[in-house]
Order: sequence, then structure tokens, then C-alpha cells
Amino acid sequence: MTSEITLFVNPTAGRGRGAHAAQPAASALRAAGFSVRTVLGEDADDALRRAREAVAGGTGALIAVGGDGMMSLALQAVAGTLTPLGVVAVGTGNDFARALGMPIRDPAAAGRLAAEALKGGAVREIDLGRVGERWFGSVLASGFDSRVNDRGNRMRWVGGRFKYDLAILAELAAFKPISYRISLDGGPFREIEATLIAVGNGSTYGGGMRICADAVMDDGLFDVTVVGDCSRTTLLKVFPKVYKGTHLGHPVVTVHRVCSIAIEAVGVTAYADGEPLGPLPLTATCVPGAARVLGPVLPGPSDG
Repeated sequence: MTSEITLFVNPTAGRGRGAHAAQPAASALRAAGFSVRTVLGEDADDALRRAREAVAGGTGALIAVGGDGMMSLALQAVAGTLTPLGVVAVGTGNDFARALGMPIRDPAAAGRLAAEALKGGAVREIDLGRVGERWFGSVLASGFDSRVNDRGNRMRWVGGRFKYDLAILAELAAFKPISYRISLDGGPFREIEATLIAVGNGSTYGGGMRICADAVMDDGLFDVTVVGDCSRTTLLKVFPKVYKGTHLGHPVVTVHRVCSIAIEAVGVTAYADGEPLGPLPLTATCVPGAARVLGPVLPGPSDG
């Protein structure tokens, strides 16, 4: 393992926490004897290009500093390679780090953990989801939740979590079920009316909402949560349960464990790891062992 590693930084993550977090993370890595090179991009495309160059150049690890958007970019660079990924989570949602049991908003601790993992060889293989050439680590959302994202992204006049609370209220007012066609593991397509379909490699999205509460990141399977056709009143009862994962026991919710899923619907945008993926239709495949991460043993479904 080379002692030269790459710090992949989003300076704007978490309202500026990314820039502040880079220094203590880098200090922890240097204190452990590693040579740290920092990569910043002018924009997402430039940052990804630079990260891929670092991986191709043989960096000992890519340490991503930021939120879920930065982790998503980092996964595009390391997926399918032997380069391990370190996670310094300082964003708003941090769902990827949460699923991995990583420190959240503690960059010095995250830097020390990455350094200890590199020195001790504590590298774990995890699954990733793949849609075309795009990889994702946590959850692919489509339906009511992705429409909330769409609306929230259009609300330029308000920021933070409040923006998405307003978007939820607005989408509830316009709520109606969606006509989907889905195919599980290459089987025949079937038509369903549903509120949303979430494809989970990890368990949470939206900053800790346990939409795919029992998903495990190294079992070779997606947990697909389908919230079926329901009234606005039922949705209002079910939705708060997502924060604890207890929605899975509601009669309107079903879970499928599959290696792949094809989803079709009109007028629905998919999001993966909180980032726009594009309009349906799409096919998502779980790729076992697609990435190597630095850190602790992965939590099981009951670990919270």
C-alpha cells in the first residue's frame, strides 16, 4: 500500500463544512505517516476527472470529504477498482456514511479511522447499485420521494431542511398514485399502482429516513421497498414511520429482495444517493463487492 493518498474535497458541503473538515482529516492522516494530496474540482465533472486520474495513477486511497453528493462522485471513481475509499462525512444527509457505521461530522475521527484502516488492512468490500454507467451506494428513489426532490430543487428562495419540508407539503397537496411497470430479477413485467419504489443498497436516504431499513450493503441484494396505492390520509400515517423503519410492517408496504429491478413509469425522475439520475425507465443491478471501503465492520439490520 503506497503511503501517498488523495483527499477528495467538496469545499461547499454542509454549508462550508467541507472546507473546514479537510484540514483535521488531513492532519490525522499525516500524523499517521501518510503523504496527502488534495484534489479540488472547478465543478462536479472536473472533480470526477481529477479523482479518476488519482485512482488511475495508483493513489493508496481516495478519501472523500463532503456529503452524499461527494460520496457519489467518489464511488464513480473507485467502483470496480482496488483503490479503497475513505469517508469523511460532513454534509447534510450523510446516508452513505451512516449505513457504513462511519463517524458523522467528526472529520478528525474519520481521518484517524481511515489511517488506522489503511495501516491495519481493514478494508471491506461492499456492493454497489449500477444503472448504466452510474453507480450508487445508498438508495435509488422513484415516485413521491423523487418528486419531493424535484420540487425542492426548484425552490431557490429557501434552503436547508425546511425547503424539503415545504416540498413534501406541496407534493402531498398534489398527491396521486403512479402507474408503474416493474420486473424483478429479469422476470415478466407487471403493472402496479404505487406511491413510490425505493431500491436500497443501503438502508437510509434523506438524512436518516430508513426507507429500506433492513438493507445490508454486502449481501449481494437490493431491498426494494414498494409503498403501494394508498390515500393521502394513509400516506400521512405511514410517512412518519419511515424515520424508525417501522413503516415496513404496514399493509400498504411490501419489500422484495432482488439482484436487479427494471422500473418504468411516465413523468417520474429517479434519484440515486440524492442526486438526479434521470427519467424512468431504468434497470438497476446490484454488483457484489464493487467497492472497497476503509472502516469498521458493517452494521447489520438490527444495529440501527
